[in-house]
Amino acid sequence: MGNKIRTFLVIIGLFLSLILCNCAYAVNSYEIVRVGITDNNFQNVLRQEVTVFGTAECEVCDRESHRVIAKVPAETNITIRNTEGGLHLSVKGHGGKSKDVVIICPQGVLGVQGLNRKGKQALYHGAFELVQSQDRQGFYLINLVELQEYLKGVVPNEMPVSFGLEALKAQAVAARNYVLTPRTQAYKEFNVVDSVASQVYFGANTEEDLATRAVMETDGIVALYNNELILALYSSTAGGYTESYANAFSDPKTKIFPSPTKPYLRAVPDKSDFEPLDSDEKAKAFYEVKIPSFDIESPYYRWSKEWSPKELEEVLKTTLVAQAKTGFVYPIPRQGEDIGAIKDIKVMKRGESGKIMEVEILTSRGCYTVSKELVIRRVFQKNGISLPSANAVFDKKLDNYGNVTSIVIYGGGFGHGVGMSQFGAGYMSNKLKQPYYNILRHYYQGINLGTMPVTVNGEDVTQRFWAPIGRAQIVITNTNAGKLAVNINGRDHEFPIAKTVFQREYKIDISRYIDDGFNTITFYAPTLGRSVNVYVELVERYGKSASQNY
Repeated sequence: MGNKIRTFLVIIGLFLSLILCNCAYAVNSYEIVRVGITDNNFQNVLRQEVTVFGTAECEVCDRESHRVIAKVPAETNITIRNTEGGLHLSVKGHGGKSKDVVIICPQGVLGVQGLNRKGKQALYHGAFELVQSQDRQGFYLINLVELQEYLKGVVPNEMPVSFGLEALKAQAVAARNYVLTPRTQAYKEFNVVDSVASQVYFGANTEEDLATRAVMETDGIVALYNNELILALYSSTAGGYTESYANAFSDPKTKIFPSPTKPYLRAVPDKSDFEPLDSDEKAKAFYEVKIPSFDIESPYYRWSKEWSPKELEEVLKTTLVAQAKTGFVYPIPRQGEDIGAIKDIKVMKRGESGKIMEVEILTSRGCYTVSKELVIRRVFQKNGISLPSANAVFDKKLDNYGNVTSIVIYGGGFGHGVGMSQFGAGYMSNKLKQPYYNILRHYYQGINLGTMPVTVNGEDVTQRFWAPIGRAQIVITNTNAGKLAVNINGRDHEFPIAKTVFQREYKIDISRYIDDGFNTITFYAPTLGRSVNVYVELVERYGKSASQNY
């Protein structure tokens, strides 16, 4: 990116202070993402052995002392093994024990032998950090990569490039938000993993030109609500109606379900005349037919699953026990317990999209209650595979004596259905010709787009951003200063601040000073020790909503 970006979200300590050592990996003050690299099955992140290499000369540095341990020729294997006494490094049969290390390839990229992504040799920008777990039972292979380079390896793997440039831009912003503010962080050693457990990141060898353009043409831009980064959840296919966050997720800390609401993640229909689907009758009418919507081109737009009673009973005997560990199955069945014959399945609560929030399974031996969309999907498996979504309707087939002969589920969508629907974004981009900011505003209600909010105090702060149509304003949210001094694209400006004590924010139009495309702005540190909370907000022309254009 070329300019220093200091934000409250830059994680201190990521940069390893390597600029102070002999190791050539001098990391600038960019946002750095720490990605845990999994195996070929995207399962294991803790390793016993790994072999890496560089496409050009590599340097191996001790992570703690920053000392260069070895310089390794291009295309030469570096094997790292886990031992109780630390890591063991071997190059061409020579090696020894070491503490945690950092491996860099200043003139090339790094690879992992035997690791494939999209059928290709896995290659990565940035550096590898190898960190042993506290219990010394293994080590983590962590890719330290600049945010923009990370996104180039995410966007074309999360969304087909055929969805179009504007959809890819929407995906780039959502992915940027997600890595900066993930819902949960399972490992303290890194921010995200490279699989669907976070978001799919396959590295440098899977980049696509159009996706890279989307990343560059949204450079520096994040989605904000009330001047804070949003949790930009997304999934493959919403089915025509997204769901509110509270109705799909439990609180990550308290595990309470439904969780507290997020006002920008609320249920949104693709067409304004769609009614809420919070009853069996409305959900059935919606999901048993292909009502036209933004998601209609998805192969998972509508689907069905069918079981015989015995088949489903065998499935539930296993899945109820497994999912009881989540705390969302009651009562808790015992392993191998006969749950009895299925008598009925009743949906007790639905979200606005028709998503099942709670279901009762009535059997000859009792009644089981299952809550939360992911748990419900994993309970009702077919051939070992979870339901595509919890946007579903149960249909029981009965014989002449009232006995259940089969259970059918009709449903729509793939994934949790909260936030942006990727197939919907593709439709809005290709068919409706909507710009990316309209796509994002459809799925994330009430947001605005801008640079990262920063606090400018004792030091100047520089940000780079892409303005799609050359319109923007500076937003000041907290300051006692009487003026704001900035440099926009190489020219100094000074703006008076007439903000009163009762104003929540103050805005300064800078459209005349910026360009269509890349822009650089430096916020000069205010005088007299005063601080200012500030960011640049993009301003677009508002037309008809996406649902009105449908």
